[in-house]
Amino acid sequence: MTAHDKTLALMARGREFLGTETAILCGAMSWVSERNLVAAISNAGGFGVIACGAMTPELLDAEIAATKTLTQKPFGVNLITMHPQLFELIAICAQHGVGHVVLAGGIPPKGSVEAIKEAGAKVICFAPTLALGKKLLRSGADALVIEGNEAGGHIGPVSTSVLAQEILPTLAEDNIVFVAGGIGRGEAMAGYLEMGAAGVQLGTRFACASESIAHPDFKKMFFRASARDAIASVQVDPRLPVIPVRALRNKGTEAFTAKQIEVAKKLDAGELDMGEAQLAIEHFWAGALRRAVIDGDVEGGSVMAGQSVGMVKAEEPVAEIIAALLVESEAALTKRSAA
Repeated sequence: MTAHDKTLALMARGREFLGTETAILCGAMSWVSERNLVAAISNAGGFGVIACGAMTPELLDAEIAATKTLTQKPFGVNLITMHPQLFELIAICAQHGVGHVVLAGGIPPKGSVEAIKEAGAKVICFAPTLALGKKLLRSGADALVIEGNEAGGHIGPVSTSVLAQEILPTLAEDNIVFVAGGIGRGEAMAGYLEMGAAGVQLGTRFACASESIAHPDFKKMFFRASARDAIASVQVDPRLPVIPVRALRNKGTEAFTAKQIEVAKKLDAGELDMGEAQLAIEHFWAGALRRAVIDGDVEGGSVMAGQSVGMVKAEEPVAEIIAALLVESEAALTKRSAA
């Protein structure tokens, strides 16, 4: 047996489902989860996921091809359900033989799950409630990610610990369920595995990995931040169903409030319908995130981070992050089994 036999045994179903050494996924982070970080995570025994975000089919095609040159290990692709070219993106994943597609950002549109499965890929969906989790599984999802509002980026209203207690006892025995949101150390990972999770997903811990292309100033913001600096955006107009986003407090968070007011006025004037209004908000985030991650504009851009940001203190190689999580988890499980 390995040095992490208790942890790996609890991850057995997740590891088999993903085809990986560990059932540790990297959450898809736009502009951050690209070929370099994705390949590094998969090469280190985890499961990297390309963040398609607002990419065109041509860009996704190039990104998957480039990732394949850096790793022979399994990796997935995260697609946003409201993307206007969703089915073209699914076709690109199929052409490349991508084994796992993660659908995020809402209920998968009619035919999307079937299209992914027809190509032989597994479908992973996000379930913010038990009822929706059951519905997604009935609709053909092969696995679920339950993500609490401690996470970075787009979040739901319920904490990870509560979601885990609501969903894992009911669904985890017969289904593959991964837990995400606020996980920064192996002890927490061990706890969710003991509750029945098949594995875990982390984003914030990996955003500042050595292999992440994020700008040095973006990473410095993480190193200086505490948990309370990662705040959720505020919904200005109840008619505009904006999914809250968790990011580090800066001028960019204020700019989002102004953007919502602008979009709401256009909605009132009939210049936009609801779908276009939501896309306008998504494009705002894509642009603001790019300015922070790629250009290093950490004041005006969006520095998306989860509340586990306080545990990110330095740039570390992906392999060391995964190794530390396994060591911490194993120590916690060993201590509990000896008690």
